[in-house]
Amino acid sequence: MFRPGLFDGQVAIVTGGGTGIGLATARELTALGARVVIASRSREKVDAGLAALGLPADRAAGRTCDIREAEQCDALVDAAKEAFGRVDVLVNNAGGQFPSPAEHLSSRGFEAVVRNNLSGTFHMTRAAATRAMIPARRGRVVNVIADIARGFPGMVHTGAARAGVENLTKTLAVEWAAHHVQVNAVAPGTIVSSGTAQYGDALLEAARRATPAKRLGTPEEVARVIVFLASDLADYVTGSTYYIDGGSSLWGDIWGIDDHAGPRPGP
Repeated sequence: MFRPGLFDGQVAIVTGGGTGIGLATARELTALGARVVIASRSREKVDAGLAALGLPADRAAGRTCDIREAEQCDALVDAAKEAFGRVDVLVNNAGGQFPSPAEHLSSRGFEAVVRNNLSGTFHMTRAAATRAMIPARRGRVVNVIADIARGFPGMVHTGAARAGVENLTKTLAVEWAAHHVQVNAVAPGTIVSSGTAQYGDALLEAARRATPAKRLGTPEEVARVIVFLASDLADYVTGSTYYIDGGSSLWGDIWGIDDHAGPRPGP
């Protein structure tokens, strides 16, 4: 299905492309003929990602970008066009969060994650669409969200943000259908990558036990679905979210509910 040359002549931007799912996606895209621009807030991660890809400058480029800043997103798209002439695919993989019960989460922490994961995704998507895809009357956007089908206990900040991105995906799929710009999302479960290293072994083991497949996912498994949605193979797919979670959205909970609250107080 992923035939050689599937992305020949196409250019993709992958945010958060220096590590994890982003790097795995960039690797798949370039293997199928695309030229890529990987982006991250960290110059170190950009350089590490380019080194991992091991491609010449006419096949892969990197740029720092803070997606929370709309002007930097505009500049990233312009830089990709200057380097490679066009932008056909945008993979919105950049983002971040940290585990925290809601009652211990500060307003500042909540707003920081929403700004990064929701506002940043909008800034980046609008930049790619208005500066490249809509004028070309063709484009593919794939948003990386999370397993939010039944809420996201323990990470209310990113659950709210990712739910916003899922609605953004549906809304833009309708608004931009006339421009032949397709917008879809993938919702990974617990993936063993640099992004989940901060969660600790106990939480990861709880996630494994709560997954019907009884294992955690890999960045490569997510990347393959992203590449499908970014390709012409998914020409009639838009506004959809694909869960890549070994069934965890259907059964099993990582977040336990304590039975220590006692009886409900009276009026």
